[in-house]
Amino acid sequence: QVQLVESGGGLVQAGGSLRLSCAASGRTFGRYAKAWFRQAPGKDREFVAAINWSGGRTYYTDSVKGRFTISRDNAKNTVYLQMNSLKPEDTAVYYCAAGEVFIAGTAPSAQYDYWGQGTQVTVSS
Repeated sequence: QVQLVESGGGLVQAGGSLRLSCAASGRTFGRYAKAWFRQAPGKDREFVAAINWSGGRTYYTDSVKGRFTISRDNAKNTVYLQMNSLKPEDTAVYYCAAGEVFIAGTAPSAQYDYWGQGTQVTVSS
């Protein structure tokens, strides 16, 4: 069992920044890949970014490349998503996820086994 809890969401103006955190507990000795997804109202859950266990490999969806950075601190069992130059279209509930395999490409949500409860990010124009 792995439990994931996101934090750091909130309201920000367009062009601003937020840093999301996802703290893991439970079976944290697993060498899991981690990812961030997001879901806007009325839309499907969308892949955002992924990072492998060591942190040496990352992948981003095209719409966030150059603006978002995923990182992790395994000593703290935490993964981060630094979001800069935020746009109104980034508004969504953001979820962190864990899975056994890192995929260097856009992945469906079914690839991941564990999920957090989500944190709301709202970007005003």
